[in-house]
Amino acid sequence: MGEVEDKLKDFEIKREGEAEILMLKSNAVFFNPVQVNNRDMSIAVLRTFVAKRKEEHEALMNKRNKSHQKANQSETSVQNGEDASTSQQDEMDVVGEQERNQVADETTDLPKEETKAPSWKVTKELKPPVVLEALAASGLRSLRYALEVDGLGKVVALDNDKASVEACKRNIKFNGASAVSKVEAHLADARVYMLTHPKEFDAVDLDPYGSPSIFLDSAVQAVGDGGLLMCTATDMAVLCGTNGEVCYSKYGSYPVKGKYCHEMALRILLASIESHANRYKRYIVPVLSVFMDFYVRVFVRVFTSASEIKNTPLKLSYVYQCVGCDSFHLQPLGRTVTKNNSVKHAPAIGPVVPQECSDCGKKFNVGGPIWSAPIHDQDWVVSTLTDIRSMKDRYPAYDKITSVLTTVSEELHDIPLFFSLHNIAGTVKCTSPSAVMFRSAVLNAGYRISSTHVNPLGLKSDALWEVVWDIMRCWVKNHPIKEQPRDSSGTAILAKSPKLEANFSRAVAALSKAQAKKVKRFLPNPERHWGPKVRAGRKITSKHVSLLGPEAINGALNGVVSHEDGNGVVQDESAPEPEGIEDDENEPSTKRQKTGEDELASEH
Repeated sequence: MGEVEDKLKDFEIKREGEAEILMLKSNAVFFNPVQVNNRDMSIAVLRTFVAKRKEEHEALMNKRNKSHQKANQSETSVQNGEDASTSQQDEMDVVGEQERNQVADETTDLPKEETKAPSWKVTKELKPPVVLEALAASGLRSLRYALEVDGLGKVVALDNDKASVEACKRNIKFNGASAVSKVEAHLADARVYMLTHPKEFDAVDLDPYGSPSIFLDSAVQAVGDGGLLMCTATDMAVLCGTNGEVCYSKYGSYPVKGKYCHEMALRILLASIESHANRYKRYIVPVLSVFMDFYVRVFVRVFTSASEIKNTPLKLSYVYQCVGCDSFHLQPLGRTVTKNNSVKHAPAIGPVVPQECSDCGKKFNVGGPIWSAPIHDQDWVVSTLTDIRSMKDRYPAYDKITSVLTTVSEELHDIPLFFSLHNIAGTVKCTSPSAVMFRSAVLNAGYRISSTHVNPLGLKSDALWEVVWDIMRCWVKNHPIKEQPRDSSGTAILAKSPKLEANFSRAVAALSKAQAKKVKRFLPNPERHWGPKVRAGRKITSKHVSLLGPEAINGALNGVVSHEDGNGVVQDESAPEPEGIEDDENEPSTKRQKTGEDELASEH
């Protein structure tokens, strides 16, 4: 026992789900306990993928059996008519029978030929899915996949850091024979490894420290047809518009600032993945896209079709955002023209807006292109949520992921972006109507409206902006405000007479089912400093107070090592002693996210 204790004295055992890992008490290998939400959501979606994959395979086999049954029936009818046929017809029947037998033999031999292209769509026997975690770090995510997702085959964990791969191998052995038989760790550059293993993985997980942009080109090639690509981006300052030019260089889209910036970040990431996939005659189908904590996470399926990628311009749009009010408009990149039963693709007709905003008279900023098609698959969302509720005890972050998925399930999936009720009330300088009253007015006017998982105050609606502002004009008419400057956007909006008489009487659907049942949809962070952590190997100093909290800094000043987050704390003598720690604790999240957002590493 003494020898074992000596070996473990430099380690701390961390348990999450059914996996346990040995973490060095120094900050040598990255580990962020906050990412439990990310890992739980990924496990839930991966379970749904395994189930859907099996259903699709069974449906494909049933379809083939029916076609074979029809072939046998036609063969029987030919045999029954042999007596009435001529000798020449007999010869033709023999030839036809030989051709049918040849087709049957080719169908039987498909699994043998499939050794060159292991696509689970065309094999008779469905092989267990193979998962690749491209940036493994401690290997916790790979271990949880192997131990908690039933039906998985092999899980490959990669990292280009030697210390991380050693830690990953150590953790695989620490979790016993079940983990050893399923998980394998390799020291490799994820980009090179994925490029040299095209279409070999049924699921690929990208969870980098910062931007995933440099991994996307190789990732879309490594996923098999119908496979699942899971991708995280934590560089929110870039994606949300603080550094628009950097966003364009990484993702090929220019963000505009608005309350919907986090949903726009999701759509920029999806557009970038689609762009990389199209270069290889592939396209994506999003099944779930979420903003949680301090990052965005997308789950997409990747398919191959040279004809389908022609529809990509129909799924992308530019965004016109008014600089004076909250109005925004989408300009699609392309359109289809139907003529004589043929469909042709053409450039979209635009612009969709005049030079000046028709509501307030101000100019527009232009952003994009972004993914303007649906970012969720309703069937997947409901299936995943049902599966999670059936095994509540197996998800450490059960409350968080169910709250997110519940809100996602109630979103209007065909409406891109959203607006904030408080913001539009702020534009006209009036007290905000309650969400129920405003939603009722929209519903009574004959339009749809829903909440969004991205922002508790966000609303999605298919109502035109002139309808939204008419509702606010009617509200201000009943709730007068002080006179505003003549050149303000609110004054210009209220100067127009409403064409619609808003009805604020409560509508039946003004509250969603979750709201009516008082289901918690937006949970507070479970603890302070719930967010990104310092990169592995980086010395933690007093300037990291906003990331780790004053306790960690006090530990550094006293020469004590903090083990709370698996990060060693070292005092930096060159850094000044922190002043006003209480103020630093409330730093905006965008400042915390700037730490190492552009460097390569892994976040787990």
